[in-house]
Amino acid sequence: MSSLIDRELAVVNVGLDAFADAVAAAGAPVVRVQWSPPADGDPEAVAALARLVADPAVEAANRTAFAAYLEAEPVLEGIALAREAIPGMTERTILHSGPPVAWKDMAGPMQGAVIGAALLEGWAADEAGARALAGRGEIRFAPCHHHDAVGPMAGIVCPSMPVWVVRNARHGNRAYSTLNEGLGKVLRYGANSPEVLDRLRWMADKLAPALAAGLARTGPIELKPLIGRALHMGDEMHNRNVAATGLLLKRLVAGVLRSAIPAHEAAAALEFVVGNDFFFLNPGMAACKCMLDAARGVPGSSMVTTMARNGVEFGIRVSGTGDAWFTAPAPVVDGLFFSGFTRADAARDIGDSAITETAGLGGFAMAAAPAIVQFVGGTPELALANTLEMRHVTVGRNPAFTIPQLGFAGTPAGIDVRKVVDTGIRPVINTGIAHRAPGVGQVGAGLTRAPAACFAKALVALARAA
Repeated sequence: MSSLIDRELAVVNVGLDAFADAVAAAGAPVVRVQWSPPADGDPEAVAALARLVADPAVEAANRTAFAAYLEAEPVLEGIALAREAIPGMTERTILHSGPPVAWKDMAGPMQGAVIGAALLEGWAADEAGARALAGRGEIRFAPCHHHDAVGPMAGIVCPSMPVWVVRNARHGNRAYSTLNEGLGKVLRYGANSPEVLDRLRWMADKLAPALAAGLARTGPIELKPLIGRALHMGDEMHNRNVAATGLLLKRLVAGVLRSAIPAHEAAAALEFVVGNDFFFLNPGMAACKCMLDAARGVPGSSMVTTMARNGVEFGIRVSGTGDAWFTAPAPVVDGLFFSGFTRADAARDIGDSAITETAGLGGFAMAAAPAIVQFVGGTPELALANTLEMRHVTVGRNPAFTIPQLGFAGTPAGIDVRKVVDTGIRPVINTGIAHRAPGVGQVGAGLTRAPAACFAKALVALARAA
């Protein structure tokens, strides 16, 4: 005891700062470790974590689910009309982003996009008629994720829209997404003016046939190698798709020019893609969903297969709990706002595009895209730190998606709800910010984190099912 007293005291304090303050006041060195109990000390979640954190059955299930995700081979195989391609799509169905939400509860941008879709389909003559139609329950609403689809921001898919068709060549499942409209006043941000609807009609009548003709001549395009190459060129596949869009265009251009499409229509289609750096986002999202859907339904697996937001709620789905949603209020995103806008103008987080992070891209691959911080905020050092931090909450790494800045290590992938609850580290997401009112459009971009409550709820459900 005397030898212990005679030695210089060194203290590591875990948790309450009051204890560390007393040691520091006495003149002794103290290392402060920030710590709080998992799930804010919720007894049921803590008990679920204690039961599952090192469960061999969960580990084995995660290996199975993660292997299915890694083995998936998403291939861009065509373009088709939503009504003809998407399972369960009826003539009065509108798909939306995120977990289920009723018309009366939808955020402003989503309601604006629904109105635009009703006008586009000819179901109503004006906004008032479209609102009345939705209010009477004459439109069937469903999440994109319930129909093998994904959509950015409001995520609206209506029957006459053309969609990308992505097939998993390894397992056979398919995923669908619309064609990206570009930036500015667009439907996915709730805009529904005549110019927005005219652009959508042109995309269905001219753009989609031109691209489909080009794809028919080039043949199916393997998307994993394209995404991997784009990561090496500075994309992170969520808010930066410059390289991926260029690589896709490179694959399609010869086929479009050699097709029977009239030259002026081919030129207009290609010019549209050239002018839209976000064009690859939509097929890239479908590729991510295609890979993650291969991992769905593995009993006992704690691997997240979906993260999505509808402007009201943030929801996740987990492999071992089937199609159940676990939700929490969607956050308001902190970020960089366009001139004239502030955080007070922002809608809550919205869109299916967090499927990219769920697949190990987007915020999980920020280290590959240091320039992204000029758009979403932060620093290149933060971009690197975010990727490294995500290693603590994932099942493994994806060797198909490597990051030069990390010695070509694979991106962290396969979010594990146990690790999120245990560490308190919430998945990071790069995202756009929509104005809270319909029709205004994008007002900024930034970084956010998935709500912790989703993961605690999922963990409890997984433990109950075990």
